[in-house]
Amino acid sequence: MNIPIHPAASLETQAPLGQAPKDVQHYMRAGTLGLPALPPLSLYIHLPWCLKKCPYCDFNSHEHREGGGVRDIPEQRYIDALMADLEASLPLIWGRTVHSVFIGGGTPSLFSPESIDQLISGLRARLRMEPDCEITMEANPGTFEKDRFRAFRHAGISRLSIGVQSFDDRFLSAIGRVHSGDQARAAVEEAAGAFETFNLDIMYALPGQTELDLVRDLEAALSFKPPHISIYHLTIEPNTYFAKYPPQVPEDDAAYDMLDRITAMTGAAGMQRYEISAYARDGHQCFHNTNYWQFGDYLGIGAGAHGKLSFAHRIVRQVKIRDPQRYMDAALAGHALASDTDVRRKDLPFEYMLNALRLRSGFAVQDYLDRTGLPISTIRSALDEAERKGLITQSLGRVTPTERGFDFLSDLQELFLAPE
Repeated sequence: MNIPIHPAASLETQAPLGQAPKDVQHYMRAGTLGLPALPPLSLYIHLPWCLKKCPYCDFNSHEHREGGGVRDIPEQRYIDALMADLEASLPLIWGRTVHSVFIGGGTPSLFSPESIDQLISGLRARLRMEPDCEITMEANPGTFEKDRFRAFRHAGISRLSIGVQSFDDRFLSAIGRVHSGDQARAAVEEAAGAFETFNLDIMYALPGQTELDLVRDLEAALSFKPPHISIYHLTIEPNTYFAKYPPQVPEDDAAYDMLDRITAMTGAAGMQRYEISAYARDGHQCFHNTNYWQFGDYLGIGAGAHGKLSFAHRIVRQVKIRDPQRYMDAALAGHALASDTDVRRKDLPFEYMLNALRLRSGFAVQDYLDRTGLPISTIRSALDEAERKGLITQSLGRVTPTERGFDFLSDLQELFLAPE
């Protein structure tokens, strides 16, 4: 649930082993932008296997079953491929410090703690990392075993994000999750004992769910006093099972009432809504995701991983080969790239706003200038229109979404779309 948001990439057209990395001078050549400084850098690592593909999931995930003719996850080979992928990318980030790492999937907790330890050791040997670098890993209660989370903590994971989604067996079954409510409770209890900070992923507006059902789920989540909760509206994404066979979900008005209840209950529990889907106690905001929303940079490694990297005169988006087997072959041969494209100057205002306006605190105008290399004139008319519509406020060099702007975020973001 922590893949960065950006306009969808086109379908891949790849050579058998993808693209060879370009020489760093290719990225340093003259261009249309003038970035005064580079933003913070994060690292995203994709581990693509899961026990079962959820019917709502459009991420690059691939089912893994023990036996049944499907071979075990090739953990060692995949980690070797990740290290080769990283090493091929190092010239693009020479001298830069990594502030956060996010290991997503799939279900990364299918990998053994020993493999995760090897992965993190490999990162530290190759990268300049902040001493207190936030290292997050997604985990599924369906892969939970006693003391497994504690072993991940010893391996170097500092923050766990647990895909609970619901504590109610009825709704877990309705959305195809492999764990039970009891497993979810046991996993959260174990995480609370092993980690100083952790996140719970919860979903609402599930098939057949009422507001009272949601309240019970949220009461269960808050009973563990989590430092952070990410709460997502179930959406029907193209090319998923639910897109082909849509479930009966709550009407929009009922979903809005659920969201109001979520905001009230988390607020009463001492949590602040700092991003459209994220609630945290003081000091427990997720730096990695916040870096996405603030239009920071992130290098992506792993099958299907996305990345965004800034240079003096351009901003580049990269995507790695999606299929895990092809990715491993390609990465080990030094050709893991599926696509590598400059973000068009005309698209930068929308890309920036698609992220920054998700934050409750909005953004400083100076940050827009620094992160895009564009003058404020490129968004002035759209900002003024958004203010006239009551979607933002502008004060002391800062742009902040109003309550109305937060409620109609898509409408607000669309004001910054470039005409074709």
